Amino acid sequence: MSFYDDRILPHLINLACSAKPTRKQREKIVHRAYGDVLEIGFGGGLNLNHYDGNKVRRVFGLEPSEGMRNSAARLIAESDIEVELIDLPGEEIPLDDNSVDSVLVTYTLCTIPDAVAAVRGMRRVLKSGGHLFYCEHGKAPDQGVQKWQRRLNPGWRRISGGCNMDRDIPALLREGGFDIEDDNRMYIPGIRALSYNYWGAAR
Repeated sequence: MSFYDDRILPHLINLACSAKPTRKQREKIVHRAYGDVLEIGFGGGLNLNHYDGNKVRRVFGLEPSEGMRNSAARLIAESDIEVELIDLPGEEIPLDDNSVDSVLVTYTLCTIPDAVAAVRGMRRVLKSGGHLFYCEHGKAPDQGVQKWQRRLNPGWRRISGGCNMDRDIPALLREGGFDIEDDNRMYIPGIRALSYNYWGAAR
């Protein structure tokens, strides 16, 4: 891993992902997780403060970046929630079938190289009747914004750790085997190519 990926990029990602509009999006969805939770793309631990400690037993935090895991250490130490970090990418979930009550994925499906494979893995480990809760940015509904997303995406992906601006999040979830129960979408404040958000629940 390069110096940029290990030391600089985690700070940039934490800065961007802790901005007020993004934080408000996390507040809408993270508190809905329950039981044993698999969080895909644990990152710097920015979701920890939004979990409902009365509903969550523990969190399995899947995070392949050493820099991101290091940046999460302080928040994990300060949290009352039990966290077990897993040093693997989203396509490799080392948990048993039907072993978690809920899955949480926030601002991560944009980055996973094989997002559909990752979603299928989430479905595999989720108990029957369990929920996947998601909050992601992705493909905008407006043709003009889509055009800019396509233009900017190659360069953006190189400097942002593989983040894609224009993934169709509901389509990825459905292709991975989920039925979406709660589908919300809107632009949040920010650069329009990066600010169209999807959030909700799937089973």
